[in-house]
Amino acid sequence: MDNAVPVSGSNLRPADAHLPADLHTPLRADAFVLSDEEKIAGITDHFREIMQLLGLDLTDDSLAGTPRRVAKMYVQEWFRGLHPEHRPEVRLFDNRYQYGQMLLERDITLFSCCEHHFVPIIGKAHVAYLPGENVVGLSKLNRVVQYYARRPQVQERLTRQIAEELKQSLHTDNVAVLIEADHLCVMSRGVNDTSSSTITAEYSGAFGTDATLRAEFLRLIGK
Repeated sequence: MDNAVPVSGSNLRPADAHLPADLHTPLRADAFVLSDEEKIAGITDHFREIMQLLGLDLTDDSLAGTPRRVAKMYVQEWFRGLHPEHRPEVRLFDNRYQYGQMLLERDITLFSCCEHHFVPIIGKAHVAYLPGENVVGLSKLNRVVQYYARRPQVQERLTRQIAEELKQSLHTDNVAVLIEADHLCVMSRGVNDTSSSTITAEYSGAFGTDATLRAEFLRLIGK
């Protein structure tokens, strides 16, 4: 699969162009016209206004730098997965060892952000696949998870985006993804339920048709 993307202004290919339309993160066509620094400057101004409307004193030395800190966090950290130039290149290696059993990367740390309230989603992702002619460096599985997590998200779409990316990158339908996460929009507002968590899963290929294989995946991740 071609992972190369243009990286300049309005010529940039949409972030999720390689995914089915129902898995696209909602983005405007002009999402990448502004540079990161221009976005940081604009968000700084708007967040300063939010803080002022809340009645905070921005002359206080603890608050004075907060608008720009938040803007940099949004652009460079929390939502860096919106930009296609950060999409990881998934390099494959020949499966010289003829390893054909499940390959599982479990307990991948996941930080995301609820697109409904813009508060954190914190959890773990477990991903597995059945190797064919190729295998992938293990860190790339983590990077795929992080790329799609680092954007405003709903957990259902995130789960399927990761699975679809792995299917395309690994050239196999035999992929499993399970995410278990805590949503601060549930924990810190609304019902204020700090004990519940959300689990979503996507099983493709043999993981969807072979109950024994799926049960082995769940056993290995402790489910």
